[in-house]
Amino acid sequence: MAETEPAPSPEQRRITRLIRLKEVQHRVGLGRSTIYRWMSEGKFPKPVQLGGYAVAWAEDDIQLWISSRLA
Repeated sequence: MAETEPAPSPEQRRITRLIRLKEVQHRVGLGRSTIYRWMSEGKFPKPVQLGGYAVAWAEDDIQLWISSRLA
């Protein structure tokens, strides 16, 4: 019988909010074209595909990116 990983406790699980481009732009102070250019250069977090052409970024990823720029 295969052993399975125990389910993470509620303290270990962290639900992140997904934020859309307008909010990302507001938080980081960058324009749309700069965000997408930096993504292609590996300088900015990639979004999550929501379906069709809709994308959003994990709020935690954006916060980590901001923190790394302030360090």
